[in-house]
Parts: sequence; structure tokens; C-alpha cells
Amino acid sequence: MQPTPSAAPPATSPSARGKFTKLFLNATACYLLAWLVVNFIGQAAQVVMARRAYVPGRWDLGGVRFVLAEGAWRRDMVLAVYGLGPALVLALGVGAFGWFWLRQRQRRGLVKLLLLWLAFHATNHVLGGLLADTVTHSSSWYVPNWLVGAGGTWPSMALGLLFGLGQVVLGFLAAVPFLLAQDSHTILRFERRPQLVVYTIAGPWLVGSLLLALSKLPHLSVNEGFHYATMTLLLVPLALGCQQEFFNENDNEVLPYPTHVAWGLVGLALLGLLAWRLALGAPVAFR
Repeated sequence: MQPTPSAAPPATSPSARGKFTKLFLNATACYLLAWLVVNFIGQAAQVVMARRAYVPGRWDLGGVRFVLAEGAWRRDMVLAVYGLGPALVLALGVGAFGWFWLRQRQRRGLVKLLLLWLAFHATNHVLGGLLADTVTHSSSWYVPNWLVGAGGTWPSMALGLLFGLGQVVLGFLAAVPFLLAQDSHTILRFERRPQLVVYTIAGPWLVGSLLLALSKLPHLSVNEGFHYATMTLLLVPLALGCQQEFFNENDNEVLPYPTHVAWGLVGLALLGLLAWRLALGAPVAFR
């Protein structure tokens, strides 16, 4: 039996639309900032390890690219250059979720939402990222391919599919934490879950991915596009879980307070995109 809807202003009322818009702007800012942090760590780790191994390459808006001949790569070089980034990002994701669950989930503010988006992007970087890289035979795919690919590429392909399935499972499990990250009791009402999905999950993913893609032109790669797409393996089950979960606004012990746009956070996200564009607009060579 579903919860009985409580009295609330219609979703089409100006006050409700204004609140949803504020939630959308805050969620989109968290989405962008989390992506910037996760991808900076992943790509910077590649560059650091490549320089230590004397692997030449360049870092631009399309990512890190190496110019070393395929036959010159050694097993230890591949594992170090392509393995450290995902390992660091995984540690970041686990740490962010641990901080959210242990310290932030019953507090007010956007810190807990930013921590969850860090965990989501870290999950997609490691799990969904391996699936995307397996399709394009690039980046993190080299690690399992060198470790278990002696009999062909099928073991690494199977591992990529397994990681993708794991991301789907984690998406369903993330529903309750994501609802706990919402301070607005209006958006938590069961009858408002469709608006929650649109304004705090689907909208931030769509607009955030579009802004990221535009900021990378003309260097946007097919692999990068697959990474945006694999995020849906997490967000679609998350959206389904949020709509079906019986959690309601009374289960959240945080006292409600008026929803405001965190303009500082929005500005920081846009500045981060601009800084990324300016820093990597011209390729940065390393060796």
C-alpha cells in the first residue's frame, strides 16, 4: 500500500515551480563540481605516473593521450599509468560516501548532496568507465586486458559487463541515501517523486553532460560520450528506486528550511568549467 499523499500546493503552482528550479540549479552545480574533481584526479594521476615512467604524451580537453609505440609498453607501465587513477577515484568515492553516511546525512545543507555526487561520479568513473573503455578499447580497459587478456579480449569484456551490472545494482541501493540528501520536505512527498526525478536526477545529468560536452568542443571524444551515457546505468535505477521507495518527508530528521539557490556553488561550478577550458584548451605536452 502506498503512502497517502499529504496536502501540498499543486506541482504547477508558481511557488512549487520556483522551488523545483532552485533544487535543479543546486543539483546541477553539485553534478558539475563532482565531475571536475573526479576527472581531475583520474587524469592527473595518469600524467604523474606517465612522467615517472618516461611515457610521452599530451593532456588536453579530450583527456590524456600517449604517443608511445604499442610495442614499447611494459606490463608494469600499463598497470601504473592506467591503474592509479581509478584506484584513487575509488578511494575518493568510498571516502565521500562514508563521510556522507557517518557525518552529513542528518545535517542540513548541500555538503551531503555534493558528497553523494562525488560518490556517484567515482562509481561511474570506475565501473561504468571500464564498460565504456571496453567498448572503445582505451584507457582503463588496458588494465584488465593486460592482467587477464592472455586468452583474448573476452575476459576483459566480461569484466566490463560485470562492472556495468554492478553499477545498476548500486543505483537501486543509492535511493535511500539520495532521498536523505534532500532537505526540501516538499520534494520528498511521495506524490512529488516524479518532480524529484526530473529536477534533481535527470535534469542535472542532461544539462550537466551537455555543458561538459560543449566545454570540450572540438576535442570531445566518442569515449567521453560513452562515459556520459554510462552514468545512466546508475541514475536510471536510482530514479526508479526513488519513485518506489516508501521513504517520506517524515523519515528525514532534518528540520525543513526555505530552499535557496547556492549561487556561490553555481558560480564555482561555472568557474571550474572555464578554468578547465582555459588550462587544457591548448594541449599540455609532457614526457
